[in-house]
Amino acid sequence: SASLGISNAWSSHLLTPFQNAPENPPMLKKALLLAALLLPACFVHAHEYKAGPLLIGHPWSMELPPNAPTVAVYFIIENKGDSADRLLSVDTPIAGQAQLHEHVHADGLMKMQHVQAVDIPAGAKVSFAPMAWHVMLLDIKDRSKLIVGQRFPMTLHFEKAGDVEVQVVVQKQAPEHQH
Repeated sequence: SASLGISNAWSSHLLTPFQNAPENPPMLKKALLLAALLLPACFVHAHEYKAGPLLIGHPWSMELPPNAPTVAVYFIIENKGDSADRLLSVDTPIAGQAQLHEHVHADGLMKMQHVQAVDIPAGAKVSFAPMAWHVMLLDIKDRSKLIVGQRFPMTLHFEKAGDVEVQVVVQKQAPEHQH
């Protein structure tokens, strides 16, 4: 105790967890049950997928009005490998078409444009985020999956890593900590 700066007089007053607790404390059982039930809620927004050296982090979309003609999907791809890969295309059963888009400056304005593929350099992160790369879903077929808290499947098709199915979480707003 002395090496921690606690004198012997004080150490006799320190309690270890459960030192004076009854054998089967009902409050402890309730607390553990509550923690077990709430734990999944902590991970509702944090989900990651792996395909070879690629990590696909937190696919998400924002809830939009029911009449919105298109929906954007965002995520981060991290390539932990030694060679580049390419995201060739994306599809989802909730839309007739899914396109890869980028935002570009043209004539002093920001505009979206469709691209054929997105390069994922070795050792790099590529962010699909508002006002950057994103997946644009067109011809929406199932709007029931576009409500806050819902999820929908989306498959990313990579040149080297192959196909990766992810679950896109629909949120009220952008995540606070997307890196």
